[in-house]
Amino acid sequence: MTLEEIHGQQPMPAGHDWMQGAGTALHELLVSAQRRGCLTAGVYESAKLMNVDPDNVAFCVLAADQEDEGDIALQIHFTLIQAFCCENDIDIVRVNDVAKLAAIVGPSQDSGEPRDLHCILITNPNEEGWKDPALEKLNLFCEESRNVNDWVPTITLPE
Repeated sequence: MTLEEIHGQQPMPAGHDWMQGAGTALHELLVSAQRRGCLTAGVYESAKLMNVDPDNVAFCVLAADQEDEGDIALQIHFTLIQAFCCENDIDIVRVNDVAKLAAIVGPSQDSGEPRDLHCILITNPNEEGWKDPALEKLNLFCEESRNVNDWVPTITLPE
């Protein structure tokens, strides 16, 4: 039984203004973070980063398609990552369309190969004064979602 089942989770409606704004903000944040080199993609790479430097992680995105829902190992990783994020006050969201995420983030810059996008971390850049308005919008969205017992809200990315 999950926390959402215990508390009778009532997610925000998909057409809600916050939901639409959050999808656009996530798109902007991913593009900005990749441009600044503040994006870590992959379940194992993310787990390593969170283990070494959790204070540097600003935001977490978990992504799974319909066919990934039956992958028990991936679901266990998601549960552990969610627990770690909650313990370290890292906001976290889910995305149900890995293909849209891949279109935004693209292949690995090092090898040009497709990469594991099931978990993406946004880290704080070395620049002291960098504040991303998209990150601030997403943090507010996550806070609002927690107020209605939606601890890991699902965001729909724009077309």
